[in-house]
Order: sequence, then structure tokens, then C-alpha cells
Amino acid sequence: MINLAYKDIKHSFVKFIVTAMGVGMLFGIVLIMIGVYRGMIVDAEVLLDDIGADLWVVQENTLGPFAESSRIHEDLKNTIKAQKGVDKTAALAFLNIQVRDPHGVMRRVYSVGYDPHGDISAINPKRLVAGRALKKSHYEIVTSKKLGFIVGDKIRLGRNIYTVVGVTKGAVSSGGDPAIFVSLKDAQELQFLYSNARIRNDRARGLDVQADNHLVNAVVATLHPGVDPDEVADNIRRWKHKSVYTAAQQRDILTKNVIETASKQIGMFTVILIVVSIIIIALIIYTMTLEKIKEISIMKLVGLPNITITKMIVQETMTLGILAFVFGNLFAHAIWDKFPKRVVLITSDAWSLFGVVVAASVLSSLFAVYKAIKADPRSAIG
Repeated sequence: MINLAYKDIKHSFVKFIVTAMGVGMLFGIVLIMIGVYRGMIVDAEVLLDDIGADLWVVQENTLGPFAESSRIHEDLKNTIKAQKGVDKTAALAFLNIQVRDPHGVMRRVYSVGYDPHGDISAINPKRLVAGRALKKSHYEIVTSKKLGFIVGDKIRLGRNIYTVVGVTKGAVSSGGDPAIFVSLKDAQELQFLYSNARIRNDRARGLDVQADNHLVNAVVATLHPGVDPDEVADNIRRWKHKSVYTAAQQRDILTKNVIETASKQIGMFTVILIVVSIIIIALIIYTMTLEKIKEISIMKLVGLPNITITKMIVQETMTLGILAFVFGNLFAHAIWDKFPKRVVLITSDAWSLFGVVVAASVLSSLFAVYKAIKADPRSAIG
């Protein structure tokens, strides 16, 4: 039996393929948008996984160093370590700063300060692609491969010059900015030490100027095996008057409070793009049906049933949708690594989009089907 959809597509093959490629680019952008959201989730969990802490102790009534400002005393790590069930502790300092890369371009980075001689390291050894981790308490820095520095380069931060001793790949902040690592003492100086001009000005005002080098943004702790994190956290909240979050709670804060607005915006754009793609497919099929309405009238005049004409239109629409999905996948996989922030493409998202495309193709063909069924056979003979 002759397949009318195949014959019609073959008749205007180039036009059909070009149209599918155009719609496919929209589907490719949809996949990229979903990948950007997935990448945000991954980025938000990178530092949490690398540090590997069971508890995050921060300033009272705050959500922690990633969601809002937090300042606590560094020596709190010793008090926390004395708590029952706690194994290791470390004080950490976080700060968004601007760094000039080797090409002279200012880049936004996320500084992570930790004690190189402490119990917990903020650097995941698996992410080191060159050099080593920090060993000294001053003037060493581990930078990101994204910034373009190599081991031995010099970087100016604040008042001092730092030597690059290591390069990492994939270490980023919750916002996707490249992470750099300095010693805790250097991080405290960068964040809390006033400039000389500020110190002189404050002294002229009669203010007592003291550097806050004893402050950090968070104290993290790991627990002995079998210890309940919630029980230890409740004990710290009760007696130390600090906000304490388990690893699961901190992950929840990052994925909901920190990136929630951005994820909703990406979701809105994704829905809009899908709707626009469906409308475009519907208009294309409707226009193609109008172009051959006389031929459809002739087929009805010679006795071809409506079900055969309906199958032809639905098959053409399905073919257009599937081809557009294939081109969209090719387009997305061709450009995903060109984006400045992480894009994660997973198979389940592609299959979900495929289901939406198939369902949308069937629905979008109904307008053309209605027009074809209403075609008057008498118009074929004028």
C-alpha cells in the first residue's frame, strides 16, 4: 500500500529537512536549558562533597556561608572538637573576589580559606590536575584551570603576591564561579583586614581599630562512625548558641534557597520554548496542509476515506517532530561545552523531552486534520 506521508515528504524533502533543523535548534536550546539547571545542582554540591563535613556550624539565626553572611570566632573549632561524637573540625573562610587572569581580564572567583595543617582539607585531591595542595600558612594559592594560570605563576590578591602551587579542575562555588584556595590566615586577611587608609581614617575619628583576623565564616566537623548528626547538632545549638546544619540540610539550603529563583526562571524559559516549538510545528503542518488542500479534495473525490488522510498528516507531523528532536540532540551535544558554566546533559531528560515532542506532535496535527476533513471534494473540479 502506498504511504502518502512518505510520498509527500519525498516531494518536498529539502524543505522538510530544513524545517526540522530549524525546529530542532529550539529543542536543542530546551535541552541546554535543562542541562544548565542540572549543572547548577551539581555546582551547588561540589564544595560540600569536596569538604565532606557532617556538620556546618555558623552564626546564630543565619543559613550559613553560602546563603547569607556568617561570622564566628575561629577558636570555636576547638570547642566543637571537644563535643561528644565529633572526630575532626576545621575553620573555613569564603569570599567572592576579582582576580586578573594571565590575559589581563578581571575574573570573578570564589576564595576558600582553610588551614593547610588542619584536620580537614577543602581541596579534593582528585581535582588536582597539576602541582600540589597548600603546605604553607602564607602566600601560596591553588587556582582553577578555567583561569589559565600554571604552577609557578604569581597572582596579586589584596596587598600580597601569591605563588600558584596547584591547579584544580571542576572546583567551583555554588554559583559556578571558579574556586581558588588559600590558607586560612591569608583568607582572613583578605576578608577582615582593613586597608591602611581605612585604619588611619578610623583612628582620626577616634575609633578603636582592630583587625578581625580571629573571625571565620563557618566551622565544619566530621563525626565518628555511628554518631547521629542531629543529636550532636542539637547539643551545639543548645549550649553554644550557634546555627548548625547537617550535610543533608546544607545541601537542601543550597539547592532550594540559593538557586531556587534561578531554577524557576530557567524552568519558565524552558516551558516557553517548548510551547513555541509546538506552535511552530502546528503552523508548519497547517501551512503544508493548506498548500495541498486541492490534492486532498481530489483524494476525497475519488473515494479516499478521511482516516487515510488523517494518518498522512499525523505521520508527517510525527516525522517532523522526531527529526527535530534528533537535530536538537545533535545541536545540544555540539555546543554544551562552549558555555562558561557547567551544563549537564543526561539521557533521562532527553527521553522526557522526546515524550513531550511525540505528544505535542499529535496534538499540533489536529488543526491540520480538521482542515483536511472539512475540505470540500467539489473544489477539486472548481
